[in-house]
Amino acid sequence: MKNITELAGRILLGTIFLMAGINKIGGYEGTAGYMDSVGVPGSLLPIVIILEIVGGLMVITGFKVKWAAYALAGFTIVAAVIFHSNFADQMQSILFMKNLSIAGGLLLLATYGSGKLSVDSKLK
Repeated sequence: MKNITELAGRILLGTIFLMAGINKIGGYEGTAGYMDSVGVPGSLLPIVIILEIVGGLMVITGFKVKWAAYALAGFTIVAAVIFHSNFADQMQSILFMKNLSIAGGLLLLATYGSGKLSVDSKLK
């Protein structure tokens, strides 16, 4: 049961990044504009998309999961601070806490590894 739970956890954590990256491709102009509006250069969007898609897939498959988890945790905390720190807005507060929770899960993944049902395990 532990192996299935580890796999399910990785799939759940990785999917949010994979889908976010894919959705940013479809809404590229709007996302770049939003980034610009909060002082983050929209020209960084391709890097964000690559990080989310590749990092999400790495977490899901368990390939180099510690690197991916640390990178995505850092990205998620930075995104929370930049995009969701208006605590007067209840929705932004909720999104801030959601990001922190996801980062916490990623840090646990980085600490304890990807488990037996992973590419990392097969490469050992």
